[in-house]
Order: sequence, then C-alpha cells, then structure tokens
Amino acid sequence: MQGRFGRRAAFRYRAAGFALLVAHLAFVCWLTLRPLTVPWVTAETLEPLGAIRADLALTPWAAARSIGGGLLLLAPLGVLLPLAGGRVDAYPFASFVRTTFTGAMTAMAIALLRSEVTGQIVSVDALLLNTLGVALAHLLVVPAVRTLVRRRADRVGGAALPREESGRTMTPTMTRVGLAPWSDASSGSRT
Repeated sequence: MQGRFGRRAAFRYRAAGFALLVAHLAFVCWLTLRPLTVPWVTAETLEPLGAIRADLALTPWAAARSIGGGLLLLAPLGVLLPLAGGRVDAYPFASFVRTTFTGAMTAMAIALLRSEVTGQIVSVDALLLNTLGVALAHLLVVPAVRTLVRRRADRVGGAALPREESGRTMTPTMTRVGLAPWSDASSGSRT
C-alpha cells in the first residue's frame, strides 16, 4: 500500500513540475521573444561582462533591476527541472551539473531565437546571468527540499528510498545469482 501511494505521489510531483516548467517556459518565451517597437536598439554585446559593466555605471536601482532581471528570468528552472525529473535519490553534484547545463542550453536557445526578433538584442551577459540564476536557485532550494522529502519518506515508512546511515547512502543489495551451466542454457530444454 505504501509503495503504491509513494508512486502516485511521485507521479503527481513530476506532473506538477512538468506543467509548471512548461508554463514558465511559455511565459519566458512570451516575455523575451515578442517584437518590440522602439526608436533605437543598442548593439549586440558579445564581450563577456561588458553589459554588466555598463549596467553598473547606471544608477544603483537601474543596475539592480537589469542584473536582477537577468538572474531571475530562468532561475525557476533550477527548481522545476529537478522537480519534473522527480528523482529524490539523485547525486547532488550530478543533479547540479545536469540542471545548470540544461539551464545554459535553454538560455542559449532563447538568445539565438531572440537574435531574429525585431527590437531584441543578444547579450552574452544575459546568457551568463540566466545560467547563474539557474545554478543559484538549484543550490539554494533543491538540496534542502530533497532532504525534507527523504526524511518524510523515512518517517512515513517509504521503503523505496535508500536510507542514510553515517552520511552515506546505503543501497539495497541483492544476492548473487549464478549463471546456468552452458549445456542447459544452450539446449533450450527446461526441466
């Protein structure tokens, strides 16, 4: 009974994560890929940290708004991608690398699509800030949430999750099963 409840809950979490992920990406595409009618457009900035330096030369409010917007645009992906994946027992470093790489590729795809839209500019710094936002959101939220979910599963009695002892994850072991003798396996006869 517990296993079936756990699988149902995991499916609901994955489905909710996937739905929120699609909704967030649709919002990001609407926000960044719509044509803008402006009297002038700044040039593309392909020099790393050039746009950030220019933003810092502005007023503190304008700099915080510009840099914060770059950090926050794709930051929810840092939480939604692992949620949609639904793996509670994932290795933290591997999960971080996967999420950050996927965030970087998403930011790059948006930047490439944005280069074709009227009134939108491409900035390497936007790519860097978007990726950093994904990484920071993942580091700040995902490990804590996974720890809470593991503790809750242990308290409820979820046997499907590996238990932690002395800081190391213990995986269930199976007894070894020997191979069938060659003559029995090749003859195809069953006795």
